[in-house]
Amino acid sequence: MTNARPIASVSFDLDNVWSFLKTHGDRQWESRPSYLSTATPRLVEFLGESCLTSTVFVIGADADRDDGAEAVHAFATAGHEIGNHSYEHEPWLQRYSAARVAEEIDRTHAAIVAAGAPAPTGFRGPGYSTSPTLERLLAERGYTYDASTFPTWIGPLARAHHLRTATLTAEQREERAHLFGGANQAMLSLRPHRSPSGIAELPVTTMPLLRTPIHGSYLMQLYSVSPRVARWYFGTAVRLCLARRIGMTMLLHPTDLLDRRDAPELDFFPGMAIPARDKYAFMRWVTSTMQRHFTVVGTGDHVTLALEAEGTYAPAR
Repeated sequence: MTNARPIASVSFDLDNVWSFLKTHGDRQWESRPSYLSTATPRLVEFLGESCLTSTVFVIGADADRDDGAEAVHAFATAGHEIGNHSYEHEPWLQRYSAARVAEEIDRTHAAIVAAGAPAPTGFRGPGYSTSPTLERLLAERGYTYDASTFPTWIGPLARAHHLRTATLTAEQREERAHLFGGANQAMLSLRPHRSPSGIAELPVTTMPLLRTPIHGSYLMQLYSVSPRVARWYFGTAVRLCLARRIGMTMLLHPTDLLDRRDAPELDFFPGMAIPARDKYAFMRWVTSTMQRHFTVVGTGDHVTLALEAEGTYAPAR
């Protein structure tokens, strides 16, 4: 397998308008505003035109409503894997009791199946939240992989920015005290591996060596400064991944293809001033670049193929 191309994957976290507002501390979230009727066909079209089979991680509270169930059906019908993204999308999931974590998993699992998709076998925590309890509960339920870890040191900086710009009560600030994790996350493996619970872990890829983010929203932040810089940065990440034989897990959100006209409530979110057509073109360039250098699959297949290629289930940095 040494001459084979590294495995890569593209996944979407189907975070909705209300989930962004909730994390931001905006009370508007309680009315559950949604852009799924706009985002879903655009994402399905993007994946189809890019010839990509993806994994879409769905929030249970959305899968339980009409537009969310329609989104699950649309993605599943188009051949994409549906993953579990918790029920209420609270990025402080690691603070919950085991019973509450189990409820988050189980309610979402049931909602996805009720919407007509195969039972999910993969999970991604909101805001990269994970814990040994979560991993154990997933393994007990027959899930094959978790895709929540984010090996970067930038978490405290992102949290400080979030707390500075969000309108939060003292209680909400306490909930978010460990949002996005600590700087020690940079020590986590970039390669798929088995966790102590026995479940496979597929990290969200960060820049090898530097351990800075390369996911879609971060690239859009760079693009808003300079499209040339964004392309150089991502190209550098690809070259480093290839040099170190590290597969790439590219995480995207609907906001990476939408603009402020599609979701005016999210005007505070980075990159929303970039026209949707420009985002679409840039993300097509990102995914086509990946396809030139990697074998690009969904996250479930990524886990299986990468671990087979490694020939081991032990963590490897």
